Amino acid sequence: MQTKTIGIVLIVLGIFMMGYTGFTYVTTERVVDIGPVKISKDKNHFVQWPPIAGAVALVGGVVLLVLAKKK
Repeated sequence: MQTKTIGIVLIVLGIFMMGYTGFTYVTTERVVDIGPVKISKDKNHFVQWPPIAGAVALVGGVVLLVLAKKK
């Protein structure tokens, strides 16, 4: 039962990773902090992964599903 669940999760994750090759998040970093004067700057970060990683997760999920059905 657990192998089947992990296989389904890997398939969904693999499809998502092939469709979206990354995401962006924003952090705030303080530039100046002098007494009552505080200046902050938003900094964008992009996290990217290769589409082949999604394909590997997808194939791994299919393999786990096939192995779960054989048992």
